[in-house]
Amino acid sequence: MCKNKIISEWFELYGDDIYNYVVYRVGSMDVDDIVQEVFMKALQKYETFRKESNPKTWLISIARNKAIDEMRKRGTKWRKNMMPFHQKCEIPDHQTPEKVLQMNEEHRELYQAIQSLKTNYREVILLRGIEGFSIKDTASILGWSESKVRSTYYRACKAIKNQLRGHMDE
Repeated sequence: MCKNKIISEWFELYGDDIYNYVVYRVGSMDVDDIVQEVFMKALQKYETFRKESNPKTWLISIARNKAIDEMRKRGTKWRKNMMPFHQKCEIPDHQTPEKVLQMNEEHRELYQAIQSLKTNYREVILLRGIEGFSIKDTASILGWSESKVRSTYYRACKAIKNQLRGHMDE
């Protein structure tokens, strides 16, 4: 199969995931150009893709680097520009206004807790906890060992729990 067709299939399969990751990472809904750059880079570098790897993992790695480049270009930090959870979350039609309000508040508190984490913790929470990548895939994307992913994820979750617990005590 030709590489153009493969990349097109990957765009159909993973385009939304890449888009959501970049929106979350860059913090704006205007990320179409970055997503396009990700798939152009994938097309250019297709020969370097290890076929035994998951294509989504490889594409997220490219997206991560493109998002970092974009933030450097803008002269801003990731923390200031993350998309708030309440803007990302879809609310089922059958929810009552009270449940929606409570859900939005819970998401806002979680978002604030994640924002206050140090960069490594935010990265691993985004990939493992929010995007649902495996330990192996997260390690591949971040260029870490699997044990570093495990320990960092554990510490990040603990830090979030402590922050949320502290918030509840107020």
